[in-house]
Amino acid sequence: MFTKQDIRAAVRAARKALPEDELQAMSVGVIDRILQKKEFCNAATVLAYWPLPGEVDLRPLITGGSRRFVLPVVCGDELVLKEYDPAHMAEGAFGIMEPGPEAGTVQPDQIDFALIPGVAFDRSGMRLGRGRGFYDRLLPSLHCHKAGVAFPFQIFDAVPSDSWDVPMDSVIIP
Repeated sequence: MFTKQDIRAAVRAARKALPEDELQAMSVGVIDRILQKKEFCNAATVLAYWPLPGEVDLRPLITGGSRRFVLPVVCGDELVLKEYDPAHMAEGAFGIMEPGPEAGTVQPDQIDFALIPGVAFDRSGMRLGRGRGFYDRLLPSLHCHKAGVAFPFQIFDAVPSDSWDVPMDSVIIP
């Protein structure tokens, strides 16, 4: 099995090898697949994320959506869930756009469907993150369908996991 560092390096290299327009086209494919999921269609409140460079870009889904979208905000070592409001986005931790301080806080039990980023996923739904543990601390509090979102080059037969890792209910690729 590959180490976490090996997988992160392989994914980084695969991303750099692809032109931005191809990554955007694959992001559209992921959004199309999300829109077909019954769990998404039945959800009133959806947890998503504002993408870092090289991540599946969910912004068209978030900004054009007819659902209540919630985005994570980094507060110390934790993620706080805030309601998405296009008029009140601000640059936050790590240069990520996030809801500003005036955005309403949403409790994890209010989330009906969660879209979760990751560096890599395996075929059993295990997730490898960036290594800071933000989502590792959030995921146990989510009692909804958790869908990892990824490009095809982020899928591995197995990724290293720890006892506290929470598997995804599904992983959506284009």
